[in-house]
Amino acid sequence: MTDVRPTDQEFLEFAVKALVDNPGDVKVERKIDEMGVLITLDVNPADMGMVIGREGQTAKALRTILRVIGARNNARVNLKINEPEGSLRGERTPRPEAAPAPEVKKSIDDVLGDMNI
Repeated sequence: MTDVRPTDQEFLEFAVKALVDNPGDVKVERKIDEMGVLITLDVNPADMGMVIGREGQTAKALRTILRVIGARNNARVNLKINEPEGSLRGERTPRPEAAPAPEVKKSIDDVLGDMNI
């Protein structure tokens, strides 16, 4: 019985095509150099948000799985997601709620009083 495993490139192509609205525009290239394996991903500009995910979580998950696949094959695998031409991404500004809360100094008695001890 032969063990047929998909390659890292095939896996990424399958996963990304399942995520995006324009699977025909997905292009995956694989290059090997002294640093390991570099997989480059190109998608339709309208699909970038789906590939990146909220706060980069989808891209991070894809990179993690690719590293696990690479580890099984004794290779270091990195994913580069190319920003497409004509990207509508604007200047990034920090969110107002991302500002740190002012630090409030409390005595040990105040903290224990808050805990109702």
